Amino acid sequence: MPRIALIALLALTACSGAEGGDVIASNPPDPTGWRLSSGKTPTKAEFTALEATCEAKSGAVDTCLSNLGLKRAR
Repeated sequence: MPRIALIALLALTACSGAEGGDVIASNPPDPTGWRLSSGKTPTKAEFTALEATCEAKSGAVDTCLSNLGLKRAR
């Protein structure tokens, strides 16, 4: 019986992880409106990396991006 519970738990974990990946893929990051400290607009790859770092820290993404040196364009 404990093996069945373990298998069910692993199956649920695998399913929830797959759904989370789809949400990220359907919402591509948008660097529009952000500037690096140099004044240039970050590339999509740079912005994606910085945004992933902020999401991994589980904080407010806008605040985290500001802490990493990005500024809102005016």
